[in-house]
Amino acid sequence: MTKILHIADTIRSFLQKKADSVFEVEYKERNTQKPVIKSPAPRVLIPVFPGTNCEYDTARAFEDAKAKADIMVIKNITPKDIEESVKELARRIRASQILAFPGGFSGGDEPDGSGKFIAAVFRNDYVKEAVMELLNNRDGLIIGICNGFQALIKLGLLPYGEIRDIDESSPTLTYNKIGRHVSQLVSTKVTSTLSPWFAYSNVGDIHTIPVSHGEGRFVGDEELMKELARKGQVAAQYVDEEGRPSAEFPHNPNGSANAIEAITSPDGRILGKMAHSERVAKYVYKNVPGNKEQSIFRAGVDYFSK
Repeated sequence: MTKILHIADTIRSFLQKKADSVFEVEYKERNTQKPVIKSPAPRVLIPVFPGTNCEYDTARAFEDAKAKADIMVIKNITPKDIEESVKELARRIRASQILAFPGGFSGGDEPDGSGKFIAAVFRNDYVKEAVMELLNNRDGLIIGICNGFQALIKLGLLPYGEIRDIDESSPTLTYNKIGRHVSQLVSTKVTSTLSPWFAYSNVGDIHTIPVSHGEGRFVGDEELMKELARKGQVAAQYVDEEGRPSAEFPHNPNGSANAIEAITSPDGRILGKMAHSERVAKYVYKNVPGNKEQSIFRAGVDYFSK
């Protein structure tokens, strides 16, 4: 019995140590840069891959914010389909101001890394050139939610701000610590207002948002965590009832390092997040307390129109 109690105390001590390793992030500066060319109704391109399932919610969220949503299905049955899709994808990126990667299970969440098929398509020279032109020459915005976040990580767009090769030292999103898919509402706290996507948010704002994923655990070395926090790239953290970042389930549903839920590129114009901010509507989750509306879609649209 004494041995069992000793083991229990050791486990509690270990868990407490893990919880203590989570630190709060606060970055209150804002990137106030605006695009040179304004658009009263910016066009949002939403690519749909086999397994994507959040394209309609994402389109609705942007259209409610007065954007024009363009849903494009990527065809992959034959090599010719892929070739044509790649060229059309590049063309539509050049005609858009915002690129939005929706959630889902691309390629059935390919073994050892969901989002790999999306990343493979976007590494095509035509598409890569169009994406970097959107960012570097037209001050465009990119957002990726859940499966879309995974794709941005695989591409290197997060946290580096460009499509580049990644290696073992790069951060990644991996399997949830609980070893299974998780579907629930979580509390997230805005920890940085660097990003134009958080133009209508303040540091400390807490939102109640749904998550649904099997590979949502953000991991990276400790120095990377500190660097991202210092530069304002940690956009949101999972928090407990007291608003404190948490390492523990269910507050932190996947076990993300430093309770990270969302990160941005160095200038904030690329945002990746696990929680489904698009799955919010007037009569949804009425029996659950908390602020559900994050206003990131309105902020993204107003970046071009105001």
